[in-house]
Parts: sequence; C-alpha cells; structure tokens
Amino acid sequence: MQTIADIASRFQALRDQLDLVILGQERVKTLAITSLVAGGHILLEGVPGTGKTLLSLTLARLLGCRFRRIQFTPDLMPADLVGANIFNQKTQEFAFRPGPLFTDILLADEINRTPPRTQAALLESMQEMAATVDGVRYRISPVFTVFATQNPVEFEGTYPLPEAQRDRFLFKINIDFPEAEDEARMLTAYAEGRRLHDDIVATIKPVITGEELLQARKTVATSVRVEPHIIKYIQEIVSRTRRDEAVQIGGGPRASLALLESSRAAAALQGRDYITPDDVKTLVAPVLAHRVTLSPEAEMEGLALEDLLGRIFDQVEVPR
Repeated sequence: MQTIADIASRFQALRDQLDLVILGQERVKTLAITSLVAGGHILLEGVPGTGKTLLSLTLARLLGCRFRRIQFTPDLMPADLVGANIFNQKTQEFAFRPGPLFTDILLADEINRTPPRTQAALLESMQEMAATVDGVRYRISPVFTVFATQNPVEFEGTYPLPEAQRDRFLFKINIDFPEAEDEARMLTAYAEGRRLHDDIVATIKPVITGEELLQARKTVATSVRVEPHIIKYIQEIVSRTRRDEAVQIGGGPRASLALLESSRAAAALQGRDYITPDDVKTLVAPVLAHRVTLSPEAEMEGLALEDLLGRIFDQVEVPR
C-alpha cells in the first residue's frame, strides 16, 4: 500500500534526476511535478529556448511514459490530432488509425497557432480521457497529460485560447530566462563537451511508472485531509476575484477545485497528510493566472495579476 511518505520519497528521486537535466528553474520544476501528481494539464508560457520541450520530454522519460510532440500550425486539422477512419483495401473495411493524441504525455507546441476548431478537439480528451471519431468513443491513456506551450512575444497569426479551454489547464506557468549562475553552469558543461540535454536525456531511466503515478493520485485524493478552515480559505480567495472591481472575469468553481487538488498534491510531495495555508497561497498564482481576466481599465492603469492577488491576500484572513 502506497503511503504519503512513499510518494514524497519517490518523487524526490524523480526531482533529483530532473535537476540533472534542467538547471535552475526551481519553481517551474516544482509546479510541473505538483501538476502531474494532482492529475492536471499545464500551460507553459515563455520565449523560445527556455526549456519547455525539454521539461516535458524529461518528465515523460522519468515516468517511463510514451511521449508525442505536435507542432500546432494554422493548417492543423482535428483529424491530424485525434486520428481518422482509414479504408483498408485488403479487408474492404474502415479501420481507426489513432492520432498522436493517443499517448501518455503530449507536448502541444504553440497551441495558440492553430484554429479554434482544432484547439477544441483537445477539450474532450483533456477533460474525459477519451476521444470521439465518427460517433465512436475511444479511451486514451489514464495518465494522459498535456503540456501546452505559448510564445508570449509573437502574436501575429495566433488564435488566443478561449476561456473554456484555458480553464481545462490546472496551471499556467511562466518560464523566465535562467539565472546568470545557472546559464553559466550550462555553458561551462557544453564548453567541456558535456551535452547535458542530449547525453543525459538519452541515458535517463524511469524512476516512477505510469501505474505508480496513477496510484499516487489516488493516495493523495484519499489520504491528504482538508480541514474546513482550508476549504473556507480557498473559497474566499477565489470568490474575491469575482467581486473585485478590477476583474472582468473571475475564477469559477473549477479554479477552486484546482486550488484544492493542487494543494493536496503539494502537501503530499512534502510528506504531509494535511494542507497548510502556505500550500494554498503558493499555488494561487499559477491556478488563477489564466482564469482571471482584468478589466480594460485596470490593465490601462498598469495593474498586474500579482498586484490583485496581493490585495486579495491582505483582505482574506489567514486561518490558524
């Protein structure tokens, strides 16, 4: 029987291996692992070259999971993602040929470059772990996880994700440039002929299996208790985003659930079977970053999401 201590130990071993490949970016790695344990999808936003693809590929290798990468383009069709029924000349019958969606870890690269119709093809699979083709429903991997990337700089020819689809992502993680010290370590390794990314990823061994990841999710859901004062704290934070005058669209019920489930995962990864207010506070920004829309007036005044959350934290009493 898997325990909270087992989860904390096994995922720390996974983190140790991840640290060998991704230098720095501590917050990003912590949030990515937390999302996997919570069973959520991730929206990664950062300029090219900051390790978004490498992060998802390495995590797939460490989990012993299948990995597929799709470059989302303006001409990508839903069938290119989900698959299609192909006529077999020998059998004179149609046979379903699954698309790249049928995997464990899917990297949806530059998801905002493909039309809404193709973006929408992801919705059913992200929410229900299934895909429907010609009226037939096909189950996909129970550990299916989407790592979707966006370039925050280049918006020409893009299709912003609608609110309904953004809401399906557990976290939105902004990836900044590496710290000078971490970049210097990477450059030194390459200067010495050690290609960290290629060499280590090629030889990396699974630390946790997909089945163990599924079991970890079940253990977290049943073994990490949530006290009433924590539920009230989460509900009050999210509800205040709906009432603040600077907000056009506040966090919905799925935001509250996302904050609850991710806080559970964060607690388990630290070896605890209970949530603290700090767990919640640490995860509010990645949970709400893509769910809360500031009003045009607030944006014109230069208000940032961090400023709004700081104001909300000042207003909400922290439970003891």
